[in-house]
Amino acid sequence: MTVVSNTSPLLNLALIERLHLIDAQFGEVVVPTAVWNELTAGFDGRDRIEAFRDQGGIRVVSPELTDLRIEFERELDRGEAAAIAYAIDIDADRVLIDEREGRATATRHDVPVTGVVGILLRASDRGEVGLETELDALREAGFWISDALYERPLEMDAE
Repeated sequence: MTVVSNTSPLLNLALIERLHLIDAQFGEVVVPTAVWNELTAGFDGRDRIEAFRDQGGIRVVSPELTDLRIEFERELDRGEAAAIAYAIDIDADRVLIDEREGRATATRHDVPVTGVVGILLRASDRGEVGLETELDALREAGFWISDALYERPLEMDAE
C-alpha cells in the first residue's frame, strides 16, 4: 500500500505520541519535501517525527514541480498541494490529510483520504487505543474538532 501524508496527521499523532499507529495501519508513509519542511519547521513533535523517519516510518521524496501541483498551490498550502499532486502522480492508495479543502481536492481526483480522526477510529476499532482519551489529547494539543464530529465518533465507539 502506498500512502502519502500531509503535515497535519503526522504532526498531530506525534504530539499525542501515537505515530506508531501509522506504522500499524499503513507501514511506511511517503512525504514530499514540502511536507517534511513543514513537519520539521517547529519544535513541537519534531524529535518524534525525526525518530519515526529514522525508524523507517517516513520516506521523504523530492517530486518535480508539476503543472498539477502549481494549480493546487493556488488554493492550498504548499505541503497539501505537494502531497495531493504526488499522490495523484504515483497513483497512491491513500493520502493522509485533515484540512477540508485538501480533502475535497483529493476526493475530486479520486484519491481516498484518511485524517487523524480516521486513524484513531481504526485504532480504536482494533482495541489499540481508547477513542475518547485520544480525541481529548488531540484537542488538548490544539487540533480543532467540531463538537458534532467529536461526539459522533464517540457515539459510534459506544455502539
